[in-house]
Amino acid sequence: MSYIVIDESKCKSCYLCINACPKKLIKAKEKPNNFGEYTAEFKDDKKECIACAKCALVCPDIAITKVVKE
Repeated sequence: MSYIVIDESKCKSCYLCINACPKKLIKAKEKPNNFGEYTAEFKDDKKECIACAKCALVCPDIAITKVVKE
C-alpha cells in the first residue's frame, strides 16, 4: 500500500496538493486544528495511491514529509 504523510504543523491549507493528486485522495479536514485551519489530510480507503509525489512537489511548505511506495 502506498501512502503519504502530511505534517499538520506545516500545512497552511493552500490545498495545492488536493488539486495535484491524480487520484483525488487528499481532502480538507472536516475539523479545524488548534489554529482554526482546515489542513489537508490523506484519505485512501481503497488503497489507490500510486506514490507519484505530485502532491509533495507542489507543496510550498514541505508539509508532505513522506511518500511511500510499496
